[in-house]
Amino acid sequence: MKVKAEKKSILDIDADVIVVNLFEGVKIPGGVTGIVDKAYKKVISDFVIKKEKFEGKYGDIYELPIVSNGKKILIAGLGKQSDFNYTKVRDLTAKIARLCNSFKTVKKVVSILHGAGIAGLDAELCAQMIAEGAVSGTYSFDKYKSVKKEHNVKEFIIAEIDNEKFKKAKKGVEKGLVVAENLNMARDLINESSQYLYPETLADFAVKNSGVKTTVYNKTQIKKMGMNAFLAVGQGSAHEPKFIHMVYKPEKTSKKIRKIAIVGKGITFDAGGLDLKPAASMLTMKDDMSGAAAVIATMRAISQLKPNVEVHALVAACENMPSGSAYKPGDVIVSKTGRTIEIDNTDAEGRVTLADALAYAEELNVDEIIDIATLTGACVVALGTVASGIMGNNEAKISEFIKTAAVAGERFWQMPMYEEYGDTLKSDIADTKNTGGRMGGTSAAGIFLSKFIKKTPWLHLDIAGTAFLDKPNSEGIKNATGVGIRSLIKYITK
Repeated sequence: MKVKAEKKSILDIDADVIVVNLFEGVKIPGGVTGIVDKAYKKVISDFVIKKEKFEGKYGDIYELPIVSNGKKILIAGLGKQSDFNYTKVRDLTAKIARLCNSFKTVKKVVSILHGAGIAGLDAELCAQMIAEGAVSGTYSFDKYKSVKKEHNVKEFIIAEIDNEKFKKAKKGVEKGLVVAENLNMARDLINESSQYLYPETLADFAVKNSGVKTTVYNKTQIKKMGMNAFLAVGQGSAHEPKFIHMVYKPEKTSKKIRKIAIVGKGITFDAGGLDLKPAASMLTMKDDMSGAAAVIATMRAISQLKPNVEVHALVAACENMPSGSAYKPGDVIVSKTGRTIEIDNTDAEGRVTLADALAYAEELNVDEIIDIATLTGACVVALGTVASGIMGNNEAKISEFIKTAAVAGERFWQMPMYEEYGDTLKSDIADTKNTGGRMGGTSAAGIFLSKFIKKTPWLHLDIAGTAFLDKPNSEGIKNATGVGIRSLIKYITK
């Protein structure tokens, strides 16, 4: 779908569908909706509002066919003005775009710039949310289906005649398309079957698609780097582990710039190792590389947006499989930092791979490190599928990330990292165990990871509950969501 902004009246664009809006409780529409109402003989105010009792509640859409010229008018409910925000702009647009795709004869849609009028929201951000909603909200993974999902709408146009708002809208659309297209790329990666996506193919994908300089290290090189914890997790698989290092550096800079490392958990399939998962729990474990997909997609977006920031993205990619060569409960492993790990449970593997990846990240002398991982089932229990967990060693940066993510439309909730949560990780024979009891599992995992960071400000994002859904979210997306990508892009480019 092509999304663009045009400096024209909504009535001057030849489209199959005209999209306008109403806040809840409005009886006489104003702004662009009022212009359309007047042009069509007050059909919105006299028929839709008065006769049909359309109230403008958020998410409600009234479909009005205009028989005289074959067009349709969609009146989208924005809800209460005080509650309207950027996320609602995006989610509402996603719903509108999906509805328009269901109309067989609709090829072109023209829309009002939701939120930039009486709501007083920034035109650039509103346009970005519309572009994101139109493209990412109509995503589908039908690669293996004989009958593909139809995408009837070819053009989605934002009409804006005000010169300043138009300039902002144009810029917002450009950024929104970058975010949405890379988000969908990540969703494709996560939804892909693990029979085709394993460490080698993931590494090849990063080389070809990250948009930045990418180095892939093989098993021998990984061993020389001292990443024994990472190698231990992957040793039960027939597929060799790969360590992926992507680097973005701005072309020109005249001052000291921020340096950030983002680390994505890259377990391309998690069977649980010798502590085998139940069959039902294993079914969607192709999604255990959602963090890796997020950092690859983020790097591609960064390469296109070109911020004045140096960014390193790291992925320790492997499979966690049961076999005669698999690592075992009771094994003691020497990590890259020299800290020894007793394996209490082979299904707590993500933190073991991240231990070495975080240590590698700190050696890059960056200003901050962010890891993103489908790490703990305990986070799913605590926060469900609505919010992701966040922890770290720097309160200011945690707060900053949460606020930035909220603007990007993603929710993160800070989990505690009290030292007492680490008591269950104490080992009689090593520096630490990789897991402990059932209680406070998300916090214990955070404590575990924190021991592999010496001094660098660090954030840990646990997306176990939000990365892969069994029913559609507010944007209408089921299965892989690409969670974290919007927040990372926003945080890095701010």
